[in-house]
Amino acid sequence: MTLLEGILEAAKLVITLDPAMMQIIFLSLQVSTSAVIIASLLGIPYGAYLGLRTVAKVRWQTRITYTFMGFPPVVAGLVVYLLLSSSGPFGVLDLIFSPAAMISVQALLALPIITGLSMVGIRERDNEFRDTAISLGANPMQVAVTVVKEARYAIMGAVVAGFGRIIAEVGAVMMVGGNIEGHTRVMTTAIVLETRKGNFELAIGLGLVLMAIAFFINSLLYKIQNGGSSYEK
Repeated sequence: MTLLEGILEAAKLVITLDPAMMQIIFLSLQVSTSAVIIASLLGIPYGAYLGLRTVAKVRWQTRITYTFMGFPPVVAGLVVYLLLSSSGPFGVLDLIFSPAAMISVQALLALPIITGLSMVGIRERDNEFRDTAISLGANPMQVAVTVVKEARYAIMGAVVAGFGRIIAEVGAVMMVGGNIEGHTRVMTTAIVLETRKGNFELAIGLGLVLMAIAFFINSLLYKIQNGGSSYEK
């Protein structure tokens, strides 16, 4: 099969909303969306805490956050696997090779990205708006709320960046999810498997959908960044 033939066959699967493909796509979006929500609930408040503190007081926390922003997915997968496996401390929960395990590892990967980028955005706004807010008589809590509010575009960008990071991840989710058909098979792991099986139609189709999602995410990020620039003017 040529690449062109594969693309045409894949396009048919996409247009006809092939049930097997749609199930994989929905599970991928469900897992990644759940993970980024969890990571946002934890990462945004922590990023705000770091961003509103002086650099000297959170130096080591900042360094650790930056380090984990480059957390290798396979290492994250290994950590979650050891925690959730039958011999691990959380093995009794029987979560290994389940969507919950995949959500856990993706949240672990997105958390430092959302924390770090939120911290940077808030710190930049802190320098810009703190003195103004204080000069207008704001108390410390009002100053913090004002700075975080002014950094909302950066925070939204951090969330979108975190989602973009995990939706394309393959190694970690394969380790803790097992790539079980109809249960834990997502787009990235399905692409790997279908390519090995020679089923290029489905692999290319999923690749096209993944690229479309990546385009949407980057377009959204671009729009958010433009919103921030417009606000500055």
